[in-house]
Amino acid sequence: MNQEPLYPRLILDTLAHVRYPGNGKNIVELGMVSGDDLRIDGRHVTIALHFEKPTDPFAASLVKSVEGALKAYIGPDVEATVNPVFPAMAEKAKEAPVLPGVENIVAISSGKGGVGKSTVAANLAVALAREGYRVGLLDADIFGPSLPKMFGIEDEAVYMVEKPDGRRLIEPIVRYGVKTLSIGFLVNKESAVLWRGSMASNALKQLITEADWGELDYFLLDLPPGTSDIHLTVVQTLPLTGAVVVTTPQQVALADARKGIAMFQEEKIGVPVLGVVENMAWFTPESHPDERYYIFGREGGVELARKLGLRLLGQVPLVGSIAESGDAGEPIAARDTVAGMAFIHAARELTDAVAERKSTLPPTKVVEMKK
Repeated sequence: MNQEPLYPRLILDTLAHVRYPGNGKNIVELGMVSGDDLRIDGRHVTIALHFEKPTDPFAASLVKSVEGALKAYIGPDVEATVNPVFPAMAEKAKEAPVLPGVENIVAISSGKGGVGKSTVAANLAVALAREGYRVGLLDADIFGPSLPKMFGIEDEAVYMVEKPDGRRLIEPIVRYGVKTLSIGFLVNKESAVLWRGSMASNALKQLITEADWGELDYFLLDLPPGTSDIHLTVVQTLPLTGAVVVTTPQQVALADARKGIAMFQEEKIGVPVLGVVENMAWFTPESHPDERYYIFGREGGVELARKLGLRLLGQVPLVGSIAESGDAGEPIAARDTVAGMAFIHAARELTDAVAERKSTLPPTKVVEMKK
């Protein structure tokens, strides 16, 4: 029995052997199936097969051909569920909300790595949960997942649950009142994730659309640093309520933060920037909490927010306990400390920013993909 791991490229290469009887071209070449139409769960593959006409005479035979090709070219143990999709069905699915039970979707972003974006994302999520909100947090950094470590759940296993309607969904892991998911739960934590952009985007879509997120007041996405395919996948999949940009006071970080802000504000993207969090704003020794040393510059994030007309959500000090708590799997926002209260303050500012945004701007629309 062939136990070669299943991945999108292997499935598409296999489906290229299946030809549409009407013209002899293969179904991948015709655009009837792509990486976005695949869902992989172990040795089970769910495939959406698109047809141009509401009634296609070859639909039933093509479904059987696809099932047969997977068993013939990959292995007889491969199970396939092939769902024909016709124009009316596609339009209806397009109109349906991706996360119908989620009230606010907020992306946590940064222009560059090393500014503490994931630390801010984790602690904002915990702070919001402490404030009484229902919160979900998705680690969208496919190539550098860190949230399993920060929540102390690196060795946790994720499971699929079957819903009353027959759907099988990934069950998020709950810690500190936050529903969490990360690609880090699904890959070897000691190995690098060597995926092409399309494979990473497809994995991210599965974590978004095939998880049992339920009803949430806030769904936070910890994006990778910079701008990439992952960012495009997010704005093409979800109608973001807004974005939070994390920076340090350092000039290099501020320059990259401006680029990140510009990406969200670009006309084709149109995602409101809810505000700026200035991380590592100053260094405070644990033994001298009233002292401040501005080792990365002073109030660079404050000035950035002022110049761009954005809200300053908070300034987080550089305190050893923040990093130590993250390494220990207990976000500092779970504690009643000075550093913890900095994130509580930022969470309150965020909820105010969201309320203002929703009262003054129309809902964000997902970005249409141009073929």
